[in-house]
Amino acid sequence: MTVSITALDLSSETHALYEVIFFGDSVQTLVTNTPNIVDSWIQNVESSNPHNGLDRLIVGLDVEWRPSFNPQIENPVATLQLCVGRSCLIFQLLHAPAIPASLNAFLRNPGYTFVGVGIDDDLEKLVGDHGLGVSNAVDLRGLAAHELNKMELRNAGLKRLGLEVLGKEVQKPRRVTLSRWDNFYLSTDQVQYACVDAFLSSEIGTTLNASRR
Repeated sequence: MTVSITALDLSSETHALYEVIFFGDSVQTLVTNTPNIVDSWIQNVESSNPHNGLDRLIVGLDVEWRPSFNPQIENPVATLQLCVGRSCLIFQLLHAPAIPASLNAFLRNPGYTFVGVGIDDDLEKLVGDHGLGVSNAVDLRGLAAHELNKMELRNAGLKRLGLEVLGKEVQKPRRVTLSRWDNFYLSTDQVQYACVDAFLSSEIGTTLNASRR
């Protein structure tokens, strides 16, 4: 199996820790709604990836929310996923008592580049729902189209980009895409899905050298 998930620690009331294996890469995945756990994750990521002033740190970013089948109702962003290297955070914004200042500072750090597919739309919703914005964002569709000289990739999804850029095909089950992302307890399928989206974005961004954009 090319993608799998294992629960490493489900004993805490503040967070859950998983290992997601993606084509042989081990991604430590932290799920939490607790601000000080987010503080710790950011501190660990920044200490492990010191900014050298030359290239921006590449961060895969994605969001999920409960789907609405009523065009008059749009549900708020439920989870924010961030991935740096082999470390992924799934922050359950809807269930958080507060948004930590460290997260705002991390997102607005001019030395970081946040990458994703359709990231501008995600960020617009993130700002509108939670007041969170980033300093530097790169949409992987346009970047891949330019770097690979395939203009049709401007309209590609993450699944297509993963295949074109990394040669790795991932499944995005509709039952997970349209699941209850506002649940207090996320299923292992949801955690795997959310992690892979952010990790794949990070890997594509790194391969295409998004930090130089």
